[in-house]
Amino acid sequence: MNMRRLATAALALALPLAVAAPAHAREAAGGDGKGYVRLAHLSPDTPEVDVHLKALSGTMKEQVFRGVGYGVMSAYLALPVGGYEVGMAPSKPPGSPVILTTLVTVEPGGAYTVAGVGKYADLGLRVLRDDLSMPPGDQAKVRVIQASVQAPVLGVSLPDGQTIADNVAFATTTAYQTVRPGTFNLVIHPANGRSDTGVQADLAAGNVYSLLILDGAAGALKTELRTDATRDGVVPAGGVATGAGGLAGSGAWPLYGGAALLVLVAAGAAWGIRRRLKTL
Repeated sequence: MNMRRLATAALALALPLAVAAPAHAREAAGGDGKGYVRLAHLSPDTPEVDVHLKALSGTMKEQVFRGVGYGVMSAYLALPVGGYEVGMAPSKPPGSPVILTTLVTVEPGGAYTVAGVGKYADLGLRVLRDDLSMPPGDQAKVRVIQASVQAPVLGVSLPDGQTIADNVAFATTTAYQTVRPGTFNLVIHPANGRSDTGVQADLAAGNVYSLLILDGAAGALKTELRTDATRDGVVPAGGVATGAGGLAGSGAWPLYGGAALLVLVAAGAAWGIRRRLKTL
């Protein structure tokens, strides 16, 4: 576990292309022909992997991010527009060949999370289109990313029972939802009868968030509230701690045919499970 946490910290420090992306990424990046991509490992039973990123054209050298474990999500990478191939290889033994690949097309000002998702037996890569535009007025914006196999379907609510999200299946994500800002004691309700999990989430006005739900130790759930964009115009490199605290660390990356990079959510029709996010 300590080694995985170390790998998480090393990844955040070592990504040579990692930058703070403008909150209004579409407008800010579109002018200089760049987009933003971040990578994630969200497969609970998949060992650490080495992630390969290379451009399909141009002179950019292939980037290799080693020892990426479950729950790791990188900072955004600023990339010229165009096509990229992302590959995944087992970290052990060192030098293992790439066993999964997928493609992602970076558009001007676009922002993407590419994740390895699902169980090891169904490992795949999927691309999420991130919406870094600021919420209106003094609101916040949040989505739920469900990466816990211990709670295959779950809901998220306030302590008074008001629903934030329900029927969120493993390896899926909800849409971003505009909510009122504040500090909330969220309750995660697994549909399989497991005990509820409480987590404190601080949602600041003008910010955009992704709430990751992960498998923790000894059958528990853990969460991370990731700041996707902030009102002052940047995307932080690190995560925002929730009540469960800390960076996650263990994991796998699924691949499903045809279009993606390496950082987020589950694959295709097999995971076309209904989910919805309600306003707080």
